[in-house]
Amino acid sequence: MKLGLVFTLGAVLLAGPALAQTGDKPISTTTISLKISLGTATPGGGFPLYGNAFAQVMNAADPSLAIAPRNTKGSNENIPLLEKGELDLALVAGEPAYEAFAGIGRAQVRLKILTAIYSNPGMFVVRADSPYKTIRDLVGQPVAFGAKGSGLPILARYVLDGLGLKQDEDFKAVYLDRAGDGPAMVEDNSVAALWGAGIGWPGFAAVASSASGARFIAPSTEEIARIRAKHSFLKPLTVPAGSYPKQSEPIASLGSWSFVLTREDLPDDIAYRLAKTLHGVEAAFCKTLAQACETTAANTVAAAPRPELIHPGVVKYFREIGVVK
Repeated sequence: MKLGLVFTLGAVLLAGPALAQTGDKPISTTTISLKISLGTATPGGGFPLYGNAFAQVMNAADPSLAIAPRNTKGSNENIPLLEKGELDLALVAGEPAYEAFAGIGRAQVRLKILTAIYSNPGMFVVRADSPYKTIRDLVGQPVAFGAKGSGLPILARYVLDGLGLKQDEDFKAVYLDRAGDGPAMVEDNSVAALWGAGIGWPGFAAVASSASGARFIAPSTEEIARIRAKHSFLKPLTVPAGSYPKQSEPIASLGSWSFVLTREDLPDDIAYRLAKTLHGVEAAFCKTLAQACETTAANTVAAAPRPELIHPGVVKYFREIGVVK
């Protein structure tokens, strides 16, 4: 889509490749619709669930917004789509974001953070009646590590590497075409375990709600220390008790924060407007989706690898509300 102009209350906002005024009617403050594309991931995973709720809440809070979620292959596709200007916003897991910002295995990106969305404590889930109780027990077994192109296999790679294990050599690694396919594979014993991350992650919820029930396997305290000694960007995180059916105790693990990233040239005024709308409805978003309770301005500041990675328009709003100086 070609570069367009969006007018509101007399102000002119420069809109990018996927931002445009809708319709051919004369411009007015009542007919404006700022169309924004949002890349998520494959159906059945946490990103589409979050992205759909994000769009719903934001569009309701600001009727002039038209945020449209779009299923993609996940983080590893979302990053280049943002770079090419084919998406305005996209959900990106912490590990792919870390590698992209640091230029690990690729050139450094010039994308920006709109918001941190939620933390991603990584762990495995197995059937409750399975013999597997530790990560070492899963060595040599078929394990579904998540959808191709998503951030989940990358998180698993770092966690296992910290333990001296190789994902594709020490396990019979399975990579899914759709994130939603994993729980059924655990239930029918096609795989011994499913790797995932996050609080309220749909794959974990599905296994925990199945007839067989679930057992979660996370790194031990000693293993967490070993992993962090090698990969310090991973942070200790906790899955609170009750996050999944019949999960009576909190689960200590480690992981990182996922983000909504923006294309490099998203105008400051639009980023400011999105941040103001989003953080003005934090309570409503939390009621809509449990994972969204972590989507706060304070968490964004704390989770950003470096302050300058936060979009300048967002920083302007954060200064106004006193989250940053």
